Amino acid sequence: MRKKDFLNGLVQGIPIALGYLSVSFGFGIMAVRAGLSVTDASLISLLNVTSAGQAAGVDIIASNGTIIEMILVQLTINIRYALMALSLSQKLDSSFTFPKRLIAAYGITDEIFGLCIAQKGRLRPFIVYGIIFISVLGWVLGTFLGAAAGEILPKSITTALGIILYGMFIAIIIPPSRKSKNVLFVVILAAICSILFKFLLPMISSGFSVIICAIVSSVISAIVFPKEDVET
Repeated sequence: MRKKDFLNGLVQGIPIALGYLSVSFGFGIMAVRAGLSVTDASLISLLNVTSAGQAAGVDIIASNGTIIEMILVQLTINIRYALMALSLSQKLDSSFTFPKRLIAAYGITDEIFGLCIAQKGRLRPFIVYGIIFISVLGWVLGTFLGAAAGEILPKSITTALGIILYGMFIAIIIPPSRKSKNVLFVVILAAICSILFKFLLPMISSGFSVIICAIVSSVISAIVFPKEDVET
């Protein structure tokens, strides 16, 4: 059963792995351009598995940011995974002991969460492990290839390829922004806030500007578009 579940997870995770391969290629180039080695970039992807968090982390490293700044930025960007884990925990079967839950928690990403939560019935450990294994393999392999390419390709080419990661972020925010004026408002507000920090307050590091923009955008959006209580 374990082998069958693992192979099932591998097959289901192939589309995620292929998507990660192309996106993390851009991160690998970004990391090398920031002064990291191929090994450093690959280890970051293996130990973090978070696109936005890794991109922000590399910026902080490149600007000689502090460890406190790094911790706060990662907490702000990745706190959503705690909510995903909480939701996913309701779908795990009884064989998911605490150590097995810790292993599964390592690989929770937006795409892996979506695939796992869509499974019929209760989730068994090795299905989740298979999905995580193939997905992380694609993420790390793409990072390695991108970082290796970044060391040998001309700067003009690596600069062009380096926008892949940003292209993914744009692809994530455009569809919901077209469907919801609330989301569009948050996106525009965060963009304006980021531009102001970039050109008017350059003395504030990129890490802290990310935190401030996220908090300001969230608070203002919550005030402008309050969520109405649903009567039961």
